Amino acid sequence: MEFELIAKTFMGLEPILAQELTELGANDVQIGRRMVSFKGDKELMYRANFQLHTAIRILKPIIHFKARSADDVYNEVLKVDWSKYLDPDKTFAVDSVIFSDEFRHSKFVAYKVKDAIVDQFREKTGNRPNISITNPDIRLHIHIADEDGTLSLDSSGESLHRRGYRQESVEAPLNEVLAAGMILMTGWKGDCDFIDPMCGSGTLLIEAALIAQNISPGVFRKSYAFEKWTDFDEELFDMVYNDDSKERDFNHHIYGYDIDMKCVNTARLNVKAAGLSKIITVEQADIKDFTQPAEKSIMVTNPPYGERISTPDLLGTYRIIGEKLKHAFTGNEAWILSYREECFEQIGLRPSIKIPVFNGSLECEFRKYTIFEGKLKSFRNEGGVVKTEEEKAAMAEKHRFKKNREFKQRLEEESENEEGDIRSFTFHHHQIDTFKQKESREDRRQSRDRKRDFDDDHGDDRGGRRFDRDNDRGGRRFDRDNDRGGRRFDRDNDRGGRRFDRDNDRGGRRFDRDNDRGGKRFDRNGRSNDKRKFDNKRPFSDRRPNDRRGNRKNDRRDNDE
Repeated sequence: MEFELIAKTFMGLEPILAQELTELGANDVQIGRRMVSFKGDKELMYRANFQLHTAIRILKPIIHFKARSADDVYNEVLKVDWSKYLDPDKTFAVDSVIFSDEFRHSKFVAYKVKDAIVDQFREKTGNRPNISITNPDIRLHIHIADEDGTLSLDSSGESLHRRGYRQESVEAPLNEVLAAGMILMTGWKGDCDFIDPMCGSGTLLIEAALIAQNISPGVFRKSYAFEKWTDFDEELFDMVYNDDSKERDFNHHIYGYDIDMKCVNTARLNVKAAGLSKIITVEQADIKDFTQPAEKSIMVTNPPYGERISTPDLLGTYRIIGEKLKHAFTGNEAWILSYREECFEQIGLRPSIKIPVFNGSLECEFRKYTIFEGKLKSFRNEGGVVKTEEEKAAMAEKHRFKKNREFKQRLEEESENEEGDIRSFTFHHHQIDTFKQKESREDRRQSRDRKRDFDDDHGDDRGGRRFDRDNDRGGRRFDRDNDRGGRRFDRDNDRGGRRFDRDNDRGGRRFDRDNDRGGKRFDRNGRSNDKRKFDNKRPFSDRRPNDRRGNRKNDRRDNDE
């Protein structure tokens, strides 16, 4: 029996996810905002969780309703017979995503759903199920957009981007779902060599290997939320898990390079954990030493762009990328994900297509470059194609990017409350090389002036609201040098009538302005430098305790070693 399902994804990946679902056999596939709705049976729901590369979770709607008030939410949830989904001795949790003027806080809506479920059980049985945030038996998901509410069962549990193969990570690792989406956008299915010259922890390499061999990304994952449902069909899921009928051979090779030996070692560890060392080679190399590959290849890479990670000479790095593409990658295609327009300008090549893709809250561009030798006219006369008809049509579409788009513009925080799925990282802000901060006070002042000029030219935004940094704070105009709350003072020498050295004293206590706030080290932008590791470090052998499901995939790893 078919029923409604929703696959959630990241903004910009919806068409790729819809294509995956169609190939999987889904019916009534419809694209929405950061989601694709479809219809299928229980087997398709299991396969969607297990086989889709670009989904972050699969939801099974229970009810749709009008949510005009908190009472509406409570009463509609109370109408559902929750004994079909939950027992009093089990636990549950409620996730919420809200886009509504009526409800200002998503947690409030989650509490109303919880109250309705608990009250129904208490009235009928005298007992109530408990809440478990970390490991609930049933996970619910409520979504409200304006007045339209949908309450769903979450069949995935932990976000599907957490494949299970990542053993170690580096700063600002690329999200697995985004990496897979990028590769699928290129149309590459393993028909030539694959190269990432700035591979980091190897996410693009591993996702490319899975796509090339048509291996389900869920093969490394330990569990799914639907395995705790009352109607879970273990035999059916074992059949889905062990179905390797559509896997294929990969007769080419995947190469990853990075200048940082720590990244190289991390990538090698992750590749080995995925059992893919035979088709992926990772070496230490600088992009400036890149040479023409012997075989036809495609390049897909995500260079630093000065937001989470940077290089000593960021723009120089992009100039080198452009030079290497022109002189050492002829006859091939390159796809580059980046954020700053000034970085793309340094490449010096005209892209065939620009695709808007969100990397976290950053509206990035994924650009394709067709590299040919000689002049464009000669290349076309010889039958070469720089831009396909589909790419021409896509480039001709209006409003492909946000209106009045700026490269420094970000999504509001409320629209990114999908568990921070895009990236797992601690934010560090690195300015591009032209804004590097110097040691002397005068140089620091000049650096701040240059940054202020850049922000004035490229748009300065805080929380999605543009403002004149010199003249407005919260709608009140004032002279930044002379007034704080109506009181004139000398900005360098006085705070409340007390003279002090602005660099060295706060309340009479000397400190290093770059390194100390209350004894905790941090960078000058106020973000902690503490390294946190987010990845699950369970050994590979522990990831699927069910031997009946694990034998086929463990054999691959044994052969790899």
